[in-house]
Amino acid sequence: MRLSRSFLPTLKETPADAQIVSHRLMLRAGLVRQTSSGIYAWLPAGLRVLRNIAQIVREEQDAVGAQEVLMPTLQSAELWKRSGRYDAYGPEMLRIKDRHERDLLYGPTNEEMITDLFGQSVKSYRELPQMLYHIQWKFRDEVRPRFGVMRGREFLMKDAYSFDLDHAGAVASYHRMMLAYLRTFQRLGVKAIPMVADTGPIGGDLSHEFIILAPTGESGVFYDGAFEDQDWLSEPVDIADRGSLGGFFQRMTSFYAATDEKHDDTAWAGVPAGRRREGRGIEVGHIFYFGTKYTASMGITVSGPDGQPVTPEMGSYGIGVSRLVGAIIEASHDEAGIVWPESVAPFKGVVINLKPGDAACDALCERLYGAAPQQMLYDDRADRAGVKFNDADLMGHPWQFVVGPRGAVSGMVELKCRATGEKREVSADEAFAQIAAWN
Repeated sequence: MRLSRSFLPTLKETPADAQIVSHRLMLRAGLVRQTSSGIYAWLPAGLRVLRNIAQIVREEQDAVGAQEVLMPTLQSAELWKRSGRYDAYGPEMLRIKDRHERDLLYGPTNEEMITDLFGQSVKSYRELPQMLYHIQWKFRDEVRPRFGVMRGREFLMKDAYSFDLDHAGAVASYHRMMLAYLRTFQRLGVKAIPMVADTGPIGGDLSHEFIILAPTGESGVFYDGAFEDQDWLSEPVDIADRGSLGGFFQRMTSFYAATDEKHDDTAWAGVPAGRRREGRGIEVGHIFYFGTKYTASMGITVSGPDGQPVTPEMGSYGIGVSRLVGAIIEASHDEAGIVWPESVAPFKGVVINLKPGDAACDALCERLYGAAPQQMLYDDRADRAGVKFNDADLMGHPWQFVVGPRGAVSGMVELKCRATGEKREVSADEAFAQIAAWN
């Protein structure tokens, strides 16, 4: 994308109503614009980040056998009345009526709908287990939307739902999803710690939140510092083997980690004093096992091995895709702007032409840009060099390829790594090799 022709409206001044770093930088870097309270339009660069995160989430869900579906945003109130949650959910649910006075709601979550879809189609234990997921916009009418996309009213979520014949199968599905989440967050370039958590209005009795540590987080967290020293994904895990999955889960949960809602002072006292860590964190994922809470209340059964009806066991697994954009920025920024992990950056690099109109500069910049036009931003504007450098740092491109007239004549490029700030002069061939490594 050529910056002179793009819709990337950066801001020099910090918006007065932006309270936290991620909100300020998302507005300044031209990722989003607020259209009403707690609701944002995603501009081209922000949408690219959103799609990159969603694609990584999608690939890791597929890898553990989950199948993607797409459910509607509007749901019938009758489904929620069957489960008993319609009146219990509270004013966060946006309730509406259509022209025929039928009760509808804008879905804040999808347990009822997926359970009904499952019940319509799956009739025998031979069709189990099943794991279905979707990536969908949702709406919760927050009393005080704040912190930009971190606590907005409209948000993009990945929700997965597992259906198993018995408790052992449901727990295996839970372990499989925990593995998928760890792989997902590793690929996103963030450390998200799974912590024992409260189940909230979803229900159930087994629950973990995935928390990114940040001072602006809404949750108080307590965890064993030894957790951070472990490479949990270094050993292969056979997702088809319950023993392998169970061993992985035992290793994962061998260190204390809990949100303030589930903090246990007695267990905390058993953590060596030098390893106790307290702070705040941002929830970016939440997994639940809740048994037959929804299948039983909605009357869903399958035929068991003996021909008798069996109520399937369920789990629910959410990742806040749009929230992750803000959370990644909270965890990865500096005084100059965003520092994107390469896997989610809107552009992996930017070519900065210091003298547009100079034949040698233009020629080398065009070659660099042409090597990866879908992953590269080309700053071909006639602005001063300082403006270009400031915008490049603000927008957080992992790599900056700076081309000036003297270097262009000799085939040299200044290559800057945004994460470390390191700058070095490289040959054009080395610059092209860096670009080739992206593919």
